[in-house]
Amino acid sequence: MRGLTDFGKIRNTDTPFWYYDMDLLRATVDKAAELSRKYGIGLHYAVKANVEPRIVQYISSKGFGADCVSGNEVVFAAENGFSPDTIVYAGVGKTDKEINTALDLGIEAFNCESIMEMQVIDALAAGKGVRARVSVRINPNIDAHTHRYVTTGLYENKFGISRHEFDAVIDLLKNAKALDFAGLHFHIGSQITDVEEVYSLECERAAEIVGYFESKGLEVRSIDLGGGLGVNYDEPDEFPMPDFETWLGTISAKLRRRPDQRVSVEPGRSLVAQCGSLITRVLFVKNGETKAFLIMDAGMNDLIRPALYGAYHKIENLSALSEGREDGLQQYDVVGPVCESSDVWGAGRELPFSRRGDIMAIRSAGAYGSVMSSRYNLRDIAPAVFSDDLK
Repeated sequence: MRGLTDFGKIRNTDTPFWYYDMDLLRATVDKAAELSRKYGIGLHYAVKANVEPRIVQYISSKGFGADCVSGNEVVFAAENGFSPDTIVYAGVGKTDKEINTALDLGIEAFNCESIMEMQVIDALAAGKGVRARVSVRINPNIDAHTHRYVTTGLYENKFGISRHEFDAVIDLLKNAKALDFAGLHFHIGSQITDVEEVYSLECERAAEIVGYFESKGLEVRSIDLGGGLGVNYDEPDEFPMPDFETWLGTISAKLRRRPDQRVSVEPGRSLVAQCGSLITRVLFVKNGETKAFLIMDAGMNDLIRPALYGAYHKIENLSALSEGREDGLQQYDVVGPVCESSDVWGAGRELPFSRRGDIMAIRSAGAYGSVMSSRYNLRDIAPAVFSDDLK
């Protein structure tokens, strides 16, 4: 694990807690920003991935915009360094209160997902005497080759507007009282690893749809291709940084666009996943009838992805690594303390012989980790510990 040199200090910290490798975060964000400039593709950070202020403020300091999916995220982004005119507000359901908040801030655009949503935004903006910039989120019916819970670009999904409504959308935009059409938005899924195949198809489909809207008299000034770039959960140290070069290079090569059209993407997981680990301690070693269990002090209330998606996270025994006792592997079911049978970090994991008190790291947990925590079973919310503070 990166940061194992901090183990002495980690060992003396109450568990569970979230450990963030800030050197890796900065290197990852800086690389994405560098390639953004190289390819002329803008970046909006998907705020839902991680809302630790120290992390978000570093990302905003590098010129990123923000992609938000709730009114509270919009306000949070504005309070943590993102200029309102770089904030886009997506999400399939927006309340009137949230829409009014975003209108008052003067955000870059609403990414709209239904005709009724555009009608509501039009009425609310007109009532305030302001203009609302809107992008239309398109459902392009593309299989992202990812988990069904994070696939968002098929007709069977709740997201985006499908082809059969294009003409009605175009008519609404031409006749709206207070809407300014900014462009088109696409987002087909998350944790996408077939980068060239999937994003080449998305670019092809996007160009077709842009052409259709412009043939009907609407100028598409902005094309947002969403996020979804995956990370390597199996070997986080071998692949600590995702392949931004292939992702942005594929989009640059495959998307047909005019020089005056702005193109952007929305990285979230790819920026923050690998810098974060959930650090937890072995409470008990339990030898069952057919298997051995390591019962940890962190549970599904801390990191819900394994219980929710069956998601894989690499698990490391940091105590064994630091003490050089890596031989004598044994299979364990690594489980949490929550009163749910789904509270399992990993079944049948081969780990060094483990003891009560051993410190474990659940890797690649910087995205969709702490943000999805809860107090189920009235358990405490795990705090954040940053590598900079351990030096």
